[in-house]
Amino acid sequence: MLKRLLYSGDPFIWLTGGALAFSLLMIAALIWIVAANALGFFWPDQLRAVDLQDGQKLLGVVRATEAIPQQDGSDAPAQYRTQFQVANRDLYGSDFRWVDDHFMTAHVFPEEVVYLERYEWGPFFGFLTTVRQDGLVLTEGFAQAWPKFQELHTRTQATLDKIHSIEKKDIGRINYELERLRIALKSTQRKETHPVRAAKKITALELEIASWQQTYETMAQELTALYKENARYHIVVQDINGKQKELAIAGIVRAFLPNTMSGLERFSLYVTRFWEFFWEAPREANTEGGIFPAIFGTVLMVIIMSIVVVPFGVVAALYLHEYAKQGPLVRAVRIAVNNLAGVPAIVFGIFGLGFFVYGVGGTLDQLFYQDVLPTPTYGTGGILWASLTLALLTVPVVIVATEEALSSIPREWREGSLALGATKWETLQKIVIPGALPGILTGTILAMARGAGEVAPLMITGVVKLAPTLPIDGHFPFFHLERKFMHLGFHIYDVGFQSPNVEAAKPMVFMTTLFLIVIVIALNLVAISLRNRLRSRLRFGVF
Repeated sequence: MLKRLLYSGDPFIWLTGGALAFSLLMIAALIWIVAANALGFFWPDQLRAVDLQDGQKLLGVVRATEAIPQQDGSDAPAQYRTQFQVANRDLYGSDFRWVDDHFMTAHVFPEEVVYLERYEWGPFFGFLTTVRQDGLVLTEGFAQAWPKFQELHTRTQATLDKIHSIEKKDIGRINYELERLRIALKSTQRKETHPVRAAKKITALELEIASWQQTYETMAQELTALYKENARYHIVVQDINGKQKELAIAGIVRAFLPNTMSGLERFSLYVTRFWEFFWEAPREANTEGGIFPAIFGTVLMVIIMSIVVVPFGVVAALYLHEYAKQGPLVRAVRIAVNNLAGVPAIVFGIFGLGFFVYGVGGTLDQLFYQDVLPTPTYGTGGILWASLTLALLTVPVVIVATEEALSSIPREWREGSLALGATKWETLQKIVIPGALPGILTGTILAMARGAGEVAPLMITGVVKLAPTLPIDGHFPFFHLERKFMHLGFHIYDVGFQSPNVEAAKPMVFMTTLFLIVIVIALNLVAISLRNRLRSRLRFGVF
C-alpha cells in the first residue's frame, strides 16, 4: 500500500503544495510584521505624565512593555518595565527611557501638554509658557501663549517656504549659470588662439558673470533679511520637571495638543505625516523627515537598469540559442553565464568602480569635460554607473530566462514559417520572439526584483547618504545621470546600522522597508500585467 502510494506521486504533490503554502505564509508574515511596525509610526499617541517613587516626573509616549529578566532564577511573580519616548534629546541626551512598572506611582494625561515636532533635535514634549519677540515677552500663560504661537508659527512657516524657494530655485539657477559661465570662460582661455577674439569673448563672459554675481548678492541680502525676520520669534517651554528651554518658532515643523485631539483630528494628522514621509526629503541624519529622494532614486535606477539589461540579455540569448553553432565553446559560455549569477554582488561593485567609473567615466572626462577638471563629471560614482553595474549583475537572469522561453517555442512553428518562404530573421521577428515574450518578461521581473534590493554594489558606484539634488531637474539636459543618488536599500542600512539614535530610527527602518517592498511589488505587477496581456494575445494568435 505504501509502495503503491509512493509510486503514484501523490505524497510528492502534497509535499510540494505544503512547501508552497509554507513559503506564502512566511512571506505574508514578513509583510505583516513590517507593516504592523511601520504603519503605527505616524499615529499621534497621547502623552502620559508619570509620577516616580523618587519624586521625579516623566512625560512621554508608551512604546513598549517587557518582562524584567529574573537574575536569580527564582519563582517570584514576573515584573515588567515600560519604555517611554520622552523626547527632549537636547535636555536629556536620549529620546527613550525604560522605567520599572513598580517604580511608577500614578499617571495622568494633562490637557495642556504640547507635542512639538522640530527640524532639529527631534520632538519636544512639554508645556508652553511664554511667547517672545526680539527677546521681549508678548504673552505668558498657556491660554494666551498657545493662540499667539499658532499665529506666529503660520507666519514663520510662510517665510520658511519663501526662503526654501529662493534657495532652491532662484539661487540654484544663479549657481547653475555661474558654473556654466565659468566652464565657458575656461574653455575660451584654452581653445581660443586668436588674442583679439579671445579678449572679446573673455570680457563678455566676465561681464555676464559679474551680472549674475550681483543678482546673487541681491538674493543673499533678501535671504538674510528673511532669516532675521524669522529669528525674532521664540517660545519658552518647560518639561514635566520644570526645566525650561527656549525654542525658535521657525525651527518647529508643527505643534499640537495630543491629549485633546479627537479621532478625526488624529487621523487627519496621520495622513498628513504619511504624505510628508513620502514626499519630503530626510533630515536629522535620515531619522526624520521623508524618503522621496530615495524612492525616486530607486525607481529611476531600476528603470535605467531594465532598459539596459533587457535588450542586452535578449540579444545574447538569441545569439546563443538561434545563431551560435552548438559546441564546446557555446557550452562553456553557458556555464560561464550560469556561474556569473553566483558571483557576490560586491565583486560586481568593484568591477563597476574600476571599469565604468575610473575607466569609461575617466575617459569621458578627459575627452569631453576637460574644462571641468580636476572636478570629475563622469569619473566619479553616479546613477548611470550604478545602473550599468546592476545590469551586469542581473543579465545572467535575463539570458537564462530568455533561452528557456526560446526553447519552449515549438519546432513546428519555425519550420512552418521557413516552409512558407520566410527568412530566419523574419521567423524570429514574427514568430519566435513574440511567442517567447512572456518568458522574456519573466526574466525581466526577476532581474528587477533582484536589482531593486541590491545594496553592496551601489555603495561604491554612486549611492550616498543624502543627495543634494535629484538626477532630474529643469536645467538642460534635464537628465543628469552622472549625479549621485539615494536608494531605499542603502537608506535602510544607513538608518538601521549607522544612526546615532538607534531606538528613534527603528520606525523609519520599518517604514522604508515597507516602501521598498511596495515599490518592488508595483514594478513586478506592471511587468506581470504586461506578460499576461502578451500571453492572451499569443493564445488567440495575435502578435
